Amino acid sequence: MPRIENDIKLDFKDVLLRPKRSTLKSRSEVDLMRRFSFRNSNGSYTGIPIIAANMDTVGTFEMAVDLSHCRCPAPAEVYMCRCGQWIL
Repeated sequence: MPRIENDIKLDFKDVLLRPKRSTLKSRSEVDLMRRFSFRNSNGSYTGIPIIAANMDTVGTFEMAVDLSHCRCPAPAEVYMCRCGQWIL
């Protein structure tokens, strides 16, 4: 039997992103780098928390290379790769 969820659902038309005042003089001064510490290990990640979708036309090797220059995590279709295809 299907379960009916009664909690409130939001859509893009329901959410408004408002800009706020800033002391920055230019958009080029914005720093998107963030540091994340992992709860169950001593490891950490410093980078831009934007990731490409793992789809055939988006999660390509070319996109992974381009995003890696910006320190963004990028999945690649590793199960379809041939030897030597993943070279930075």
